[in-house]
Amino acid sequence: MKVWGVVGWKNSGKTGLMERLVAEFTGRGLTVSTLKHAHHAFDVDQPGKDSHRHRVAGATEVLLSSGRRWALMHELRDEDEPGLEELLARMAPVDLILVEGFKTGPHPKVEANRAETRQSLLAPGNPTIRIVASDQTIETGGAPLLDLDDTVGIADHIAKELEL
Repeated sequence: MKVWGVVGWKNSGKTGLMERLVAEFTGRGLTVSTLKHAHHAFDVDQPGKDSHRHRVAGATEVLLSSGRRWALMHELRDEDEPGLEELLARMAPVDLILVEGFKTGPHPKVEANRAETRQSLLAPGNPTIRIVASDQTIETGGAPLLDLDDTVGIADHIAKELEL
């Protein structure tokens, strides 16, 4: 499977770019999955629901299934957070996995940047960041600079590098 990341600071446009890239690549006939890293606690089920009650009772994994989708929740309890490679290994084969977050991972990435965040770029000195997508003209440290809203151009660059 081919893997490409989208990184950047909070409110830099990562999620919007991910959404547009998924639509662009699936529109090109590719199968795409996403993996998102969260830096905070999150919950995908609701207190009072059966799956939540199972987890609270101590289940290590809870798999929910219906005629439309299934979801597997794994409680880490005292385990270390799994690394990117371990998480990718759990995913079904597709043409492309887009990863949001995992800034320090070894996979190639596009950095999303918005002027309003006033954050410095991650790209300078980071060879895994192959593109900077921004709404401003900014020194990238050598990575190509594309407009943050140029989804087709960003997708073309990714497709060329990954030979999709």
